[in-house]
Amino acid sequence: MVREASVVPPDFLRSASQLCDFVRAMRLGPRTALLPLLLLSACSKGTVAPAPGASATVPALPAELGGSGGSRQSAAPGASTPPSVGLDGVLSAAPPSAGQRLYARSLKTWIHERPTRNAELLGYFRAVSGLVVTGPSAGSEGCRAGWYPVQPRGFVCAEGGATLDQNDAVVAAYAGLGPDFSRRLPYIYGTVRRPGPIYGRLPTLSEAEQAEQDLQERMTTWLAAPGEIGASYAQHVWLGGQTPPDARAAWDARSSDALPAFLAPGKQLPVPEGQTNHGTALTASRMKPRQGLSLLKTVLFEGRRYGVTTDMDVVPTDRLRPIQGSERRGVEIGKDIDFPFALVRTETARFKRYEKGKLIDAGPAEYWSPLKLTGKQSFFKKRLHFETQDGLYISDQDASRLDAAKKMPAWGKNGERWFDVNVTKQTLVAYDGTRAVYATLISTGEAGLEDPAHSKATKRGIFRIHTKHVSATMDSDEAGEEFELRDVPYVQYFEEGYALHGAYWHDRFGTPKSHGCINLTPEDARRLFFFTKPELPEGWHSVRQKLTGTVIFVHP
Repeated sequence: MVREASVVPPDFLRSASQLCDFVRAMRLGPRTALLPLLLLSACSKGTVAPAPGASATVPALPAELGGSGGSRQSAAPGASTPPSVGLDGVLSAAPPSAGQRLYARSLKTWIHERPTRNAELLGYFRAVSGLVVTGPSAGSEGCRAGWYPVQPRGFVCAEGGATLDQNDAVVAAYAGLGPDFSRRLPYIYGTVRRPGPIYGRLPTLSEAEQAEQDLQERMTTWLAAPGEIGASYAQHVWLGGQTPPDARAAWDARSSDALPAFLAPGKQLPVPEGQTNHGTALTASRMKPRQGLSLLKTVLFEGRRYGVTTDMDVVPTDRLRPIQGSERRGVEIGKDIDFPFALVRTETARFKRYEKGKLIDAGPAEYWSPLKLTGKQSFFKKRLHFETQDGLYISDQDASRLDAAKKMPAWGKNGERWFDVNVTKQTLVAYDGTRAVYATLISTGEAGLEDPAHSKATKRGIFRIHTKHVSATMDSDEAGEEFELRDVPYVQYFEEGYALHGAYWHDRFGTPKSHGCINLTPEDARRLFFFTKPELPEGWHSVRQKLTGTVIFVHP
């Protein structure tokens, strides 16, 4: 089911057979349903097998996806320079554009194609962002404060979810706390270990003891616990990678950081437009088991560390498991390695050496490692093996061989960027026109090549990316699969409820594992998000553009 959707989705969403990967139900606000956010053998001497191409024969692009090519977007006049991350992971960010700004005071402030609420939605921006205003009000139809044109395109209503006042309480609280594109995860993340209260303001120690009556005992246990359940585990996550003060010393000394004004003790946090206002209540809600939370920042207060969530609540981080996200990433083709090569996709992979008519174990092959191949491959005991440049062999059960596309599709010849996604090999190869530039392991739907209409398989075909979100919250209340994951990173929708996105909750890439989406490591998701069209304009959190997005070819 789709939560909180107050309108009927358009036709291209109504036919979705499933919501992917943890997208059984998306947390959607009013009007969000108009966008898809809105959400895997013989002879003793071996028999030589022919070298396969990297992909199946590529069919033509359907006409409804702009099949004749010419789909590159041109920049709007006067457009600002958006942030960009290269395939090498380096962030390029131009200085913010000058000029008057319109500020978001909601987690979804919509940008309309025309100055009316009935106009097509181009995307949205979040509290923390301000968009440069490019002219005077274009009218007040359905918006008393006026519709303002913003850079690089579209119009925003300057009331409710947006304001021209940079001193607005919500705007001021979010200032400087936007997503960080220089790190593999845009926010700070943690999953709930011990459910407890979610606070509407920063609690004093005495207030916390009232709300959490076992607080003193729990803190003593947590400070002494070893491994992932204790205070010594990955506490640098809470400071964006910086070394934190010792948790025990901070608790014993009741240490506090300098607090920003919106976190002053006794002061309710400002409520973004569209979020529930709990008035003066200390407790806003309660954590759910295994819930994934996203934080803007953390602070020490009276010896305890608290995180500020992206929707302006406060949570004690000792109840969370800090999430670092997989450190793994793909390879740059032509820079790190050249075709033909293989990516090791299992943790139990072993090299083999062919000696005296049989294969002999030659040691472990490191998971995720790229292996340069000679191009020769042979069947041993009815199992295909690839020969490495070092003269060893590795089974196709453990590694995926990658070669350039056998036949270049029209969109590649036309110079478009595109993705070749192989469900059997669990790989993605990114092309810039006819040139392969990046390859990585992925996790597609756990049902493999079954019918996606009736299983957790990834839908196959040729699609275009039409909607992108820096992050989107995904949740489900399906019996046995209940979850809530805040701000799943770098989401790119290409068909119905199917998307590419970062997965911060697992590290099993190379194995079908999702509910239908294409899982990427956080770092791969970050790099590939900025590689594709539609391009995310400066200050936007989400962008939508039909027919002109990057092509994604998903095949067996």
